[in-house]
Amino acid sequence: MHVEKNVCDSLIGTILNINGKTKDGLNALLDLIEMNIHGELAPIEMGKRTYLPPASYTMSKDEKISFCQCLKGVKVPQGHSSNVKSLMSMQDLKLIGLKSHDFHIFMQQLLPVAIRGILPKNVRHTITHLCSFFSSICCKIIYPSKLDELQNEIVVILCELEMFFPPSFFDIMVHLAVHLVREVYENFERLCEKSLSSRGFNDSKVHS
Repeated sequence: MHVEKNVCDSLIGTILNINGKTKDGLNALLDLIEMNIHGELAPIEMGKRTYLPPASYTMSKDEKISFCQCLKGVKVPQGHSSNVKSLMSMQDLKLIGLKSHDFHIFMQQLLPVAIRGILPKNVRHTITHLCSFFSSICCKIIYPSKLDELQNEIVVILCELEMFFPPSFFDIMVHLAVHLVREVYENFERLCEKSLSSRGFNDSKVHS
């Protein structure tokens, strides 16, 4: 799922502050000033240098080391995903060489474990709920009665993310997450129509 892959990539890049992948930075903080929000994150001029105050999702070096060591110690069954140890760069404190399926595994299974006890509780819970949403939406079996609940859940999650992360984090892929439940519902309707048609029902009966 491209949406899940891109959201996970942006999320990991931002909390680890990976150069070229993070959605945080001077321009992002200047946007906050222009929008008159999160004034405590305003850049501070210190001579020729500019100090960027840490946000709630910003990891210290020790937290990054703890995060990466946790993932480096993960062992998964053969064929479940790439060798997680080979994806970790302890020197640069970042993930490298992840494939689409690796992002799928990280988002749904490994990321909630790796951030335990690292980020603030409210940020950690929001990220965990986001991971849980993708896990639910990617299940082999989804009960139609749960779709409305999932839709409400992702709306709340995105609103909570907006409370912590800068506007630059919310690119088109992050916003597309709110439409995933609708796609599941539309696919469900098409499967129902196909099933009924194969049993001799016509479209007029399906929509009546």
